[in-house]
Amino acid sequence: MNFTEQSIVSTLKTNYMPYAMSVIISRAIPEIDGFKPSHRKLLYTMYKMGLLKGNKTKSANIVGQTMKLNPHGDMAIYETMVRLTRGNETLLHPLVESKGNFGKVYSRDMAFAASRYTEAKLEPICAEIFKNIDKDTVDMVDNYDGTMKEPALLPVTFPTILINANQGIAVGMASNIPSFNLNEVCDGVIAYLDHPNCDILDYIKAPDFSTGGFLIYDREQMAEILNTGRGSFKLRSLYNYDKKSNIIEVTQIPYTTSVEIIMEKIIELVKAGKIKEINDVRDETDLNGLRLAIELKRGVDPDALMLKLFKMTPLEDSFPCNLNVLVDEMPQVLGVKGIIEAWCDFRINCIKRQTRYEIGVKSEKLHLLNGMKKILLDIDKAIEIVRNTEDDDQVIENLMKGFSIDKVQAEYVAEIKLRNLNKNYILTRLADIDILKKEIEELTELLEDVKLIKKYIKNELKEIKKKFGQERKTVILESGEVESYSTEEVVEDYNLKLFLTKEGYLKKIPLTSLRAGGEHKLKENDKVIKEIDETNVGEIIIFTSLANSYKLKISSLPDCKLSQMGEYLKSVLECEANEEIIDVFPTYKYKGMFLFAYENGKVAKIPLESYETKANRKKLINSFSLKEKLCKILYLSEDCDMVMYANTGKILVFNTTSVSLKTTRNSIGVNVMTLRKGAKLKKITELSRTRLKDPDYYRTKNIPAVGCFQKSEETQISLFEE
Repeated sequence: MNFTEQSIVSTLKTNYMPYAMSVIISRAIPEIDGFKPSHRKLLYTMYKMGLLKGNKTKSANIVGQTMKLNPHGDMAIYETMVRLTRGNETLLHPLVESKGNFGKVYSRDMAFAASRYTEAKLEPICAEIFKNIDKDTVDMVDNYDGTMKEPALLPVTFPTILINANQGIAVGMASNIPSFNLNEVCDGVIAYLDHPNCDILDYIKAPDFSTGGFLIYDREQMAEILNTGRGSFKLRSLYNYDKKSNIIEVTQIPYTTSVEIIMEKIIELVKAGKIKEINDVRDETDLNGLRLAIELKRGVDPDALMLKLFKMTPLEDSFPCNLNVLVDEMPQVLGVKGIIEAWCDFRINCIKRQTRYEIGVKSEKLHLLNGMKKILLDIDKAIEIVRNTEDDDQVIENLMKGFSIDKVQAEYVAEIKLRNLNKNYILTRLADIDILKKEIEELTELLEDVKLIKKYIKNELKEIKKKFGQERKTVILESGEVESYSTEEVVEDYNLKLFLTKEGYLKKIPLTSLRAGGEHKLKENDKVIKEIDETNVGEIIIFTSLANSYKLKISSLPDCKLSQMGEYLKSVLECEANEEIIDVFPTYKYKGMFLFAYENGKVAKIPLESYETKANRKKLINSFSLKEKLCKILYLSEDCDMVMYANTGKILVFNTTSVSLKTTRNSIGVNVMTLRKGAKLKKITELSRTRLKDPDYYRTKNIPAVGCFQKSEETQISLFEE
């Protein structure tokens, strides 16, 4: 057997990369028009079949016709169509009107009927998807065998990319885009066109799903999703309790799950003895919609049970957002505002192309009428030319010479019937010239003025909102109003010490282990930088270099000994690669305040209660300001005297009462120590922890202040003492 050596790099470039790019660009990731190629080919086929206004046709017919554009199996095409139908209820605004059984998005086991039994046509909203497609609004490209043309994109008049949910898994990347309410999206796009710097969260509140339910809303969390395109939020089921039958009826569930998955989890928990309040659970879904019946035992509180089920089953589920979109064939993770910006650019280009096309058509017609005008002004001469011409082939040439018109105009005039050479016909055609000139002038003005194009888009969006807008299906529930079930775990309470090292390791050592003595085991060049007295039932706040703060239950950390390394916090907290641990604090029952001192001499005073959240959130963003370099974070139970040391040798004593309390966590604070150019704050600490002999010498009653140079008799005091 012969073997040939081949570079793995060249093999990947030759064989793997083209496949990966094909999956990303031509299959899994939606483009800015909101469609993957499979969706676009199917819908365009239905459009060409006349199914926008005609009667429904068998799904098998649609599938067969689509194969001319989409060289995949019939089942793959049919499954694509199923998801777009009104009957399946996947989309907030279905694109295919359906007749027959198309299954349900909320049921895993409810199979759709075969394509020979079902019928379909396009929904009226598709008129907005294909509007003016015949006016060169988008590029038309060859199909896979070069026998037909198909659109590279669809000239959608509203951002379908945000209106209907879309999920795709490519090679090395994925996309998971939630759906948003049409009314809110139209308002958001209109606001963006008027004011590009607007806060999109003021218009587009949160995603909206076809399956309804509740969305647990946290403004900061939602702002991160809308601005960055990444993040997650929780969806909760809708239920009601029938007291007479002692049954909880679940009628709406999270978009991310199915009724069968929920049932299986409930049955598993009942069998394991973790839930004892349920007699039976049944799927009673029928033609009226979803209905999951949970039969309770006597004396069970239904609301308390549902809180427990929300915690332990997919009756409450997370939706992970990854707004990955193809823009000019480049995959980009964009926030909602970024997608709106890209869509507006795309739509403006469509309208420009449409306008150029209409100008071209009207200019051609005007050109013909101008030729006809010359002849109609002297019909007798035209008739004489035709009469005196011996051969048909010479008529066009003689008309061109006789009236100084070109061949196209002469051809058009020669085709006019004799019966049309009446006074009314002549006057009507001449009037058309003035109308066409005015229309071309208006179109040219539109083409050259982006403001007019934006106004055109806004008018379209207002009309779409009026025709197709609907109330939210998913109800927004403020996170502060949400009750949550906390599993009553028995956590052993005992005293311990926490040790934080410079490299970001945290040791949790019970006092009983400390009494055994020994030396700390640390990595080379690592050292302990903080020691905290706590109990096992306590909680800590961890600050990082990216201005994130993480809350961690101490009981979730394993006990260790002095001879062990401890837990690497970056791994425990799943931090970013460039994120470093700055400091760790107990929560102090969220009483007291944090002082954030910056190297430019500013100090921010933030109450600990600003870091308390009712939702059980592990991570908080924007926990302090990143506008200036942080010098130190301190915890104070109450206001006190503080000492600031500059690298120039100046010292300033002030009382924290002079620093106003800010509730915004990332506040830059107020200027306390005025520093000259090049100087910076080196250290800040409580006065009680220093050995200053004459603190009043350095004290200021009013801030900002420059401080005083250190007295010579105190030079032996280290600036770095703690």
